[in-house]
Amino acid sequence: MKLEQPVKIIIWGAPVSGKGTQSELIEKNYGLVHMAAGDLLRAEVAAETENGKRAKEYREKGMLVPDEVVVTIVKARLSQPDAEESGWVLDGYLRSLSQANALQDLGVRPDMFILLEVSEESLIERVVGRRLDPVTGKMYHLKYSPPENKEISSRLARHFDDTEEKVKLRLQNYHQNVDDVLSVYKDIIFKVNGDAPKEDVFSEIDKKLSSIAEEQSKN
Repeated sequence: MKLEQPVKIIIWGAPVSGKGTQSELIEKNYGLVHMAAGDLLRAEVAAETENGKRAKEYREKGMLVPDEVVVTIVKARLSQPDAEESGWVLDGYLRSLSQANALQDLGVRPDMFILLEVSEESLIERVVGRRLDPVTGKMYHLKYSPPENKEISSRLARHFDDTEEKVKLRLQNYHQNVDDVLSVYKDIIFKVNGDAPKEDVFSEIDKKLSSIAEEQSKN
């Protein structure tokens, strides 16, 4: 079912909980503009904008890009005509309460906050099994999406961050912020079991968006 009016969604969850995959499915099926915060930052750096230069400086020092830089970049993208006309799904943003508040202060409030709940065991397995094909740039997973042949298999590389120790550190940071971020959006949270296969996860999101589309058409 088509959405009559633009819907604004933030999709959230721990690292590798499936935010990007589900955002792409939402974009494909409902025409919402998918924005990944990391991609927006990289684009600013590549274009050498003022914010991009600032972001690059922090990254080169191994520091987190300050909230005011990230939120300015995100807000600018959300204000573009395609996002305003079609609605959007924002993925990989909101690492802390300060970022959630910064978005609120700019008058950006989503209609729905999708929370993908995935067990720590599954998250670690997803990260540790990831491999990159340096030739094509395609990501594989040794268990869930293995390479097509031995030739590809022989050249796969593991990212230095994809270790159990590193993912546990990232999860620790996520858990420190989760309650604060959720408190800002508690009235619009839609929880989905992210441990399920990606098709089943999307099926739940699809039902919810279909009911929103139905409501819109009635009104």
